[in-house]
Amino acid sequence: MGGLFGRGALRGLLCGPRAPGPSLRARPSSVSQTLKRGPSWTRERTLVAVKPDGVQRRLVGDVIQRFERRGFKLVGMKMLQAPESILAEHYHDLRRKPFYPALISYMSSGPVVAMVWEGPNVVCTSRAMIGHTDAAEAAPGTIRGDFSIHISRNVIHASDSVEGAQREIQLWFQSGELVDWADEGHHSSTYPA
Repeated sequence: MGGLFGRGALRGLLCGPRAPGPSLRARPSSVSQTLKRGPSWTRERTLVAVKPDGVQRRLVGDVIQRFERRGFKLVGMKMLQAPESILAEHYHDLRRKPFYPALISYMSSGPVVAMVWEGPNVVCTSRAMIGHTDAAEAAPGTIRGDFSIHISRNVIHASDSVEGAQREIQLWFQSGELVDWADEGHHSSTYPA
């Protein structure tokens, strides 16, 4: 894929722009630490929420399993009946759409499981994992392709950009609800000393 677009340009086309400002990078201090920890990577976080239909259909475990198998790290999770104030802010960009009232009603109709996942390119990869918003267009193998039954009951939400993820995480979680934990076991089995 080195032709017309470099990796960064291609990522920008597929996943949108990166957030401005400094990125959080893991920086090993020596070659031996690089082998133990793995290569440097930009630490991104994203919000993933299993919507009321996904919770009611008992799909939370399937969603978690897919993200864990992909190698992402869960750093926050909670189940809640989403208050309309959070939903109104979360879907602020859609407030003028004709389906907005039905969307807010649906999202407040049952519990939501909100999660924060961390990993390299987690925002873009999560969007690919969940699939197209419309169930009819979601590819088999994606979460929506495998489980969604209708565009209005599409099981899951994932942030669509790094900036969006930062905004959504702050909206749904307080900083004390997120856990920074060492993932040493995962990396040491992948990159032997």
